Amino acid sequence: MTRALVDRDVRIEPQARSRTPWSSLRRKLPPYAFVSPTALLMFVLMLVPIVMVIGYSVMDNVIMIKDPHFVGLANYREILTDRVFYTAIRNTSFFTVVSVVAHLVLGLMFAMLLNTSLLSTRTKALFRTVYVLPWLFTVAIIAVLWRMLLNPNGILNYLLISIGLTDNGVEWLATRETALYAVTFINIWAGYPFYMVSLLAGLQGIPRDLYEAATMDGASGFQQFLNVTLPQLKPIIISMAMLDIIWTTQQFALIWMTTGGGPINVTEMLSTYTYKLAFSRYEFSAASASAVLILLFSMVLAFFYVRHQKARD
Repeated sequence: MTRALVDRDVRIEPQARSRTPWSSLRRKLPPYAFVSPTALLMFVLMLVPIVMVIGYSVMDNVIMIKDPHFVGLANYREILTDRVFYTAIRNTSFFTVVSVVAHLVLGLMFAMLLNTSLLSTRTKALFRTVYVLPWLFTVAIIAVLWRMLLNPNGILNYLLISIGLTDNGVEWLATRETALYAVTFINIWAGYPFYMVSLLAGLQGIPRDLYEAATMDGASGFQQFLNVTLPQLKPIIISMAMLDIIWTTQQFALIWMTTGGGPINVTEMLSTYTYKLAFSRYEFSAASASAVLILLFSMVLAFFYVRHQKARD
């Protein structure tokens, strides 16, 4: 009887200790301690600037005025009645839609080329190296490279003149008729390798059994592409397209280093428009209002991206 009581006390004692508030708190603290540095950095580097920008957007010209005053939505009215703002929206929409579609088409095409069994391993390795090269260059190098290629005395104009398509060199990045198309082309050239690498990994993960079953059912190569390849790649394509839309709408460095938003606003994007408001016209409150509008647009896209990722999981 005595030994049984002792054993019961030994079994119960740890459970009694585990139910104390202090022991429960000790178990919960370590995870929060590990994530606290990252949470602190996110708070300081992300939340604080966002709150400051939102605050600036409802004040008169902060930074340039010693005692700024609350002006409500006046800065938003100024932005939404500015004709250049709508030009920037139109240019950004064209630049984003064409870039994302071209990235997807080129990336999928090159990924399927690298995944085919018709090419030898050495040829695939060579193509893979060549196709991925644009991804290795920084934005500054890409801008300088294409400014040289598209220069009136550059190699592109030399080729066009040599084959008789034009008599004089074209100012590709300085002409209203060609500047927007030129910067869009450069962005397509710089961005398709990301799609190619990701879709190639997706293609290599598709079970061969699906293609063998489709072949036994008499499906042609195009039917296999529509009914096997695309459905299997659909989650990757949607995720990448959403991310690419967010990245492309925020593209700044490439536009600024090639055209600077010109000529005459023909390549003005939301990013360059906001930058010019702040650092060329020194209207920091109006620039903050524009930045908040861009933030709201990006949050809508991010909401759909997160929603898609949760549905996928």
